[in-house]
Parts: sequence; C-alpha cells; structure tokens
Amino acid sequence: QVQLVESGGGLVQAGGSLRLSCTASGVVRTYAMGWFRQVPGKEREFVASSSWSGGLTYYTDYADSAQGRFTISRHNAKNTLYLEMTSVKPEDTAVYYCAALLQREPVSSGSHYLRAAQYEYWGQGTQVTVSS
Repeated sequence: QVQLVESGGGLVQAGGSLRLSCTASGVVRTYAMGWFRQVPGKEREFVASSSWSGGLTYYTDYADSAQGRFTISRHNAKNTLYLEMTSVKPEDTAVYYCAALLQREPVSSGSHYLRAAQYEYWGQGTQVTVSS
C-alpha cells in the first residue's frame, strides 16, 4: 500500500509558474507515476506520466495540452514526483491528482500508462487556480 500526498497547488496568474509535488510513503522507483487533473462535471484527465524503463531510467509522456509547458520528474531518494508547470493558462485550473502503479516489468517505450483506470494509488488532490 502506497500513500501519496500532493502539495504545491494554489492561485497563480496566467503566464506564471507553479511546481506541484507528490510524496510517496514508500519506495516508488519501479512504479509508474502520473499526474491527472479534474474539473467539476468532467472526467479525470491525463496530464503527464513517468514510466519505469529499467534501472534509474524513465519514459515520460504528456498530454497535448501539457506538452512544451509542463515537465514531470521524480527524485527517487525523496520518493517524490514533481510537475513543473510554466506558462499556465486559465484552462489549467483544476484539482491535480498524483497517481502510482507498481509495474510488473520495465517498459521499452512510452505511451503505456495514460489512463486513470490503470493506476492503483491516488493522492487526495491539490487545487490549482489560474487567474486571467
């Protein structure tokens, strides 16, 4: 059982930056980890993922809306996943969730863990609000 705790959300002006953190209760080196977001009345939406590809290497994937603006990274020694958000837009306003999945084996390419239903563990979410 892995517990995930997000932090770093808040209010930011359009064009600004924000860094979200997700700290896991245990070692997550061989876990796929991802960021999703959700607004009221809509389904949870994929933002970015980091999939274990062996050793200390990972594949990263991004939603089109995040590509070029957001960066996902992890610090294994701290059991922490990050989402660096830059050039934020009002449409980025949402509750952001961190998720994790224990991989049975390393992946050999990207685009493996893009769906919310694939993930086993979830954080409680952190609100990001972008003002125009």
